[in-house]
Amino acid sequence: MSLHVVVGAGPVGSAIARRLAAQGDDVVVVTRSGSGPDVAGVRRVAADASDAARLTSLAVGAASIHNAANPPYHRWAADWPPLHRSLLAAAERAGAVLVTVSNLYGYGPVDGPMTEDLPLAANGTKGRVRAAMWEQALAAHDDGRLRATEVRGSDYVCPGPGSHVGDRVMPRLLAGRPVTVLPRADVAHSWTSVDDVARLAVVAATDERAWGRAWHVPSNAPRTQRELVADLCRVAGLEPVPVREHSRMLLRALGAVNPMLRELGEVAYQFERPFVLDSSAAERTFGLAPTPWDEVLEAQVAAYRGTPART
Repeated sequence: MSLHVVVGAGPVGSAIARRLAAQGDDVVVVTRSGSGPDVAGVRRVAADASDAARLTSLAVGAASIHNAANPPYHRWAADWPPLHRSLLAAAERAGAVLVTVSNLYGYGPVDGPMTEDLPLAANGTKGRVRAAMWEQALAAHDDGRLRATEVRGSDYVCPGPGSHVGDRVMPRLLAGRPVTVLPRADVAHSWTSVDDVARLAVVAATDERAWGRAWHVPSNAPRTQRELVADLCRVAGLEPVPVREHSRMLLRALGAVNPMLRELGEVAYQFERPFVLDSSAAERTFGLAPTPWDEVLEAQVAAYRGTPART
């Protein structure tokens, strides 16, 4: 039995905490509000994770610290640096492995499937923030000050407003109404299950082969947004619903007054050109495979219908 600290209680942080608790480990979930999964083995603590002294005190004796935090989308440039410095300091002082849950923004636009050896060449603010976080963690790792790894997934299929097929799509889909997606609806795109993120994060925390580099989360073959919506309808036992694209002009206009929507412009390329993740390295090294696609979709449908997913 080991102690693990999870910072953040969103879909990924909660999935990591549940997985660790299910294998008999003790888990401390740290959020400002003290929220988190209410399951045996998980202790929820209200704390500011950007306070390095406080976070270190919670991590004493911990085998790993999982960074599954997610500051407001439009505040990454301001909120991530102090939080990341605190996570680095706590991991170093506590002797814990730092596992950062990240994404693919750091690469910027690329041609072809993304692999972990691509340069972190993003030009946008959010991509540069994510790239800098990994570069700092890797430098500390290479200096022998801590042990670090990073797991990177694509857009999540999960409940909630943060998923492209969450609150903005699922209620309309289940009601048989048209859904609207980001332009373009017919471009190949990789999608990642939060359970697969958690599975890789838990493995990476304790497997020395994972340390000192980044890994892509095992993910299923890419599907366009239109195909994803059709797949969800099929799994839900519904006829396909019409799929429309948001107007680029309208998104730009709304972005002038909505900071969250304004940020979408920086990452619009992810849906305007193929955005494909290659996760073969993690699958080969750790013997992992993505959750079967229909199981991912069944869990999504069940979450919005309020019914258990079929096992």
